[in-house]
Amino acid sequence: MDKVAIVILNWNGIKLLEQFLPSVIKFSPDATIYVADNASTDDSVNFVQQHFPTIKIIKNTDNHGFAKGYNDALKEVDAEIYALVNSDIEVTENWLKPIIETFDLEKNTVIIQPKILDFKNKEYFEYAGAAGGFIDKYGYPFCRGRIFDTLEKDSGQYDDNCEIFWASGACFFIRKEIYDELEGFDESFFAHQEEIDLCWRALNEGHTIKYNSQSIVYHVGGATLQQGNPKKTYLNFRNSLLMMVKNLPKKGLFFIIFFRMVLDGIAGVRFLTQGKFKLTLAILHAHFSFYCLSLIYLKKRKDFQMQKYYTIKSIVFIYYIKKLVFFKEIFNINQNIKN
Repeated sequence: MDKVAIVILNWNGIKLLEQFLPSVIKFSPDATIYVADNASTDDSVNFVQQHFPTIKIIKNTDNHGFAKGYNDALKEVDAEIYALVNSDIEVTENWLKPIIETFDLEKNTVIIQPKILDFKNKEYFEYAGAAGGFIDKYGYPFCRGRIFDTLEKDSGQYDDNCEIFWASGACFFIRKEIYDELEGFDESFFAHQEEIDLCWRALNEGHTIKYNSQSIVYHVGGATLQQGNPKKTYLNFRNSLLMMVKNLPKKGLFFIIFFRMVLDGIAGVRFLTQGKFKLTLAILHAHFSFYCLSLIYLKKRKDFQMQKYYTIKSIVFIYYIKKLVFFKEIFNINQNIKN
């Protein structure tokens, strides 16, 4: 069994592989590297075989998205630690060392995220993960270093190793035994929010998730689906509701989901006033899809759900009404409320 297996899921990403595989190979000498191909039609597999012969290829039978794509691929990977890395990630020297050390020292830590900075503007955090993720009471995700569309400049304010609620699927480390125990990603999600769901399930089982600032990667972001894409909007809104049905504590479950759907409706109206009609339709589509799947997802609930899952009550209220956009501002206010 390998210590670390780096698994890069690919779908028609030949240009990204050409650009970013060299850094992964250069700075990961002790890891086994895989490209898991989701039935690409752009000659990605032949390209990797010809130009990067040390990389192992896994061929999935179809494009099953992020969730099933990884579930299928990881059945063929034998390693203590899985490093699930997007094809548009540039890694840095010694990026694996602090992650491995944390896993070795902290047996209850089962998922770790590195610091994720913006490849296109390297002084700033990147949207998908930044310095570790959290959610509010109504299931809206946010990160240290990124609240909604506001990205913070990295000035060392999050140079720590701390517990977080969720780690970004853009660069996601997990122990194999835990991945297997949790039965991997929820394949019905296809893509988006599946890593938050997996992390939530891990937390419900009593495990710890961490952010490690000593490991640094740069992420392009939006290389597959850009922000504002209707399909991305649909998947994010639908999957967030499904995730909540599975993982929220029983007390207040239906009220919280109802209120979240009201907030989604407000977001839909906002998109409408901005002339983004397709995004409003995407939210409506997400809600109808949720109605159809909700009973199925109620049956997926486990016996135990952690009671205190959220860091603040409403990130929407604080960001859009209070006009506070930085994590530390919001966190300090939340602490004052608690005190």
